[in-house]
Amino acid sequence: MKPNAKKNEVVGYEDDCLVVKVAAPPREGRANKELLKLLKKYFKAKKVEIISGHASRLKVVEIVK
Repeated sequence: MKPNAKKNEVVGYEDDCLVVKVAAPPREGRANKELLKLLKKYFKAKKVEIISGHASRLKVVEIVK
């Protein structure tokens, strides 16, 4: 995840990881909330949850369809 971007977007894959940009700053969980919202919409999922990496740019995310 790359916070403080100009807009929220899924960029693509890089080194087997999905690259996502979010406009929110990485403060008080704002970027994580935007990430979850974006991934839920992108994958048309019922539930998206961060499993590990809450304070890191590299995260493990569970997506439930």
